[in-house]
This record gives sequence, structure tokens and C-alpha cells, in this order.
Amino acid sequence: MNKLILFLLAFTLIFSCQPKSEKQMELSEISFPGNADSSLPYLYASEDGLFLSWTEMLNDSTAALFYAQFKKGSWKEAQMIAKSSNWFVNWADFPAIVEHKGTILTHILPKSSPSTFSYDVKLNVLSTGENEWKTDLPLHTDSTFTEHGFVSSIPYSDNSFLLSWLDGRNTGGSSHDHSEHSGAMSIRAAEVDFQGNVLWDELLDAKTCDCCQTSAAMTSEGPVVLYRNRSDREIRDIAITRLVNGMWTEPKIIHADGWEIAGCPVNGPKVDAHQENVAAAWFTAANDTPQVKVSFSTNSGADFMEPQVLSEGNAIGRVDVALLEDNSALVTWMEMEGDTAYIFVQKVGLDGKKSQKHKVTPIDSGRKSGFPQMEIGDEQVYFAWTHLENSESNVKLSTFPLSQFY
Repeated sequence: MNKLILFLLAFTLIFSCQPKSEKQMELSEISFPGNADSSLPYLYASEDGLFLSWTEMLNDSTAALFYAQFKKGSWKEAQMIAKSSNWFVNWADFPAIVEHKGTILTHILPKSSPSTFSYDVKLNVLSTGENEWKTDLPLHTDSTFTEHGFVSSIPYSDNSFLLSWLDGRNTGGSSHDHSEHSGAMSIRAAEVDFQGNVLWDELLDAKTCDCCQTSAAMTSEGPVVLYRNRSDREIRDIAITRLVNGMWTEPKIIHADGWEIAGCPVNGPKVDAHQENVAAAWFTAANDTPQVKVSFSTNSGADFMEPQVLSEGNAIGRVDVALLEDNSALVTWMEMEGDTAYIFVQKVGLDGKKSQKHKVTPIDSGRKSGFPQMEIGDEQVYFAWTHLENSESNVKLSTFPLSQFY
């Protein structure tokens, strides 16, 4: 009898110490409105529905940019925006889409010379009430044969967008990992109106990491831009600059991870905002420890709280973030579990409370799978990613109810 009691007690203690099993997600697949050989999806949610852009290879040399709108549970017919055999098509630097008051803005990256990393940013605009796209509109005014890309675009004024991008006009185009004898990569921002005209263009930081994505959001005080900084000592942590009263603030590191790395990790931050509340997510491998972190600001990005670690040791990064109405955030990232990579999602609160993290889907850990996307609309969480199978790539889409996190 005593042995039986001891056995039951030990059994109870063992299983009471186990982590809670993951809650089953009510994940639903959404049909993809495009064709095969698709990749590089980008999601944007607005009051007018969910917008998706993606790239398709029409043949061995010609790429095309498509978009479609998801509204009231179904896709409108996909439309081709532009096609070319002279685009820079890359897993980390890819076209994006944004909609504002009926006007849609996308961008492409046409090559400017035979050099691999010599390409420009050109804009495509479908203005409200018009049926024809204005394409191949210039964003930057320099004509250097250098790298321009990693664009972020958000609604800005009543009739304009704000864009930020990495600009290599000072690098001389010597190489992608710009040597100390050439100039540094910089980050710039511009306001673009609904006709695609650049109203102003300003330098935000004269020295940044070479090829990490930028991210932008609108707060109650104005827009904020996040990016990976690069110090003279090769510390590459996440910085923010804010447009306050018509002036961009001095760039500021949101948290001193102290990641010293000689090359670009190709793993940029993501930011989202609502009024004065801001959520920022990013990847770091400081001290040789891969981590995904999230931090909140309650004063429009002027200061950030101590970050919370969501993934440690097996993180790949490639993050996304969405701020919820209760000012908590959903964060997605890629992480290895054994020999398999997964997209994970987790809800995190200002108070530090975290939900259980959920697996969204297995995903190839290589570069060709790109950067998974997440957006929220109509009380649903939407995901898009590039699925690889037998050397073929296809865009996959899924959704689940936001209520699962409440």
C-alpha cells in the first residue's frame, strides 16, 4: 500500500511539472488567388479589406508582380501590376503593398547595372477611382549604380504615404558587404502622394546595417521608423527615429543587446502602433545566443520597456508583430524544433503576461522560404508564407480567429 501511494505521488509530481500542452489552433487554409511558381508574399490589412502582393516567375527570366484583395471572405480576381526580365528578385528584399483611402501603392526593384546588388526602387500607384496603374515611378533621385531597397510603406497624411528604405548611394557599389574604404549604407524616408510624386526626401541615418529590413508605423505623435543600426564597433542593434513636430529625432537604440557582428544578418525588426502605444519585435544573436524579443512603448516610441524574450537558442528570426486593441501584441517568428523549422505565434502583454506559443505551420528553414507575413482584420489573424516542395515554391495562406487569444 505504501509503495502504491509513493508511486502515485511520484507520478503526479512528474506530470504536474510538465509544460502545458499546446492549445489546438482552429487553423483554416485560404485558397491562394495566384498561380504556381509563386513566392514573396506581402500582407496588408486596411478598412477596405486584406491586400496581398506576390511574385510569380512567368518563365526562366521574367518575373511578374501580382496583387489581390480579400474582402467578405473571398478573393477578388488577381491582377498583374507589372512584369520584367530585369528585376532584382530576392528572398529578403521584396515588393510590398499598402492601401490608403482607396489608393494602392506597391514597389519593384529594377536592376540599374549588371552588378548583382545594383538596383533601384520604383513605385507603382493605382489611384482612387482609376483603372490603370502608374508604373516605374522613381522614389530616390540619385542615379548611382548601387543598392536601394528594403522598403517600408505606411499611410501618412490624408493624401500621401510615408516610405523608408536602405540607400546605398554613398557605398560606391564596391560590394554587398561594403568595405571600410567605401561609404556606408544609409536609411532615408520620403513622403509620396496619391499620384506617386515624391514630396520630400530626407536622410534618417548615415550608417546602417547593409541588408536588414526596415519597418515603419504611425503613432499619435507621428511616424516612427525602425531599422538595424551599425556602429563603428560593428554593434548592430535595433534603432528608432521619430518624426516629431516636423523634425526627425536623433536615432536611438531601443535596447542595447550588444550584438557585434562583422556582416549583415539579414534579419530586420518589425513595428506596429496604435495611438501612443508601440510594439517592436526583433531578432538578435548577441553573445552567440539567437533570440526573438519584443518590447513596448507607451509614449509613441520615445522610450521602450525592458524587452521580453520569446524564443531563445533555436530562433531563426524573420519576425512580424501586430498590436491588438488591448495593447497586447501578437508576434510571429521562425524557430527550429529538432530538424524542423516552424512559424510560431504568441500573444504578449504590456504587463509581461504571455499566452502559450502556437505552431502555425512547418516551413523550410532556408532562404527561399523568405519572410512569413501576419496581419489582423475582421477579427481574424491571417498568415502568408512561401512553401517549398520538390524545388518548387508556392504561396500558402491560412487564418484563425483572433478570439482564441482572449
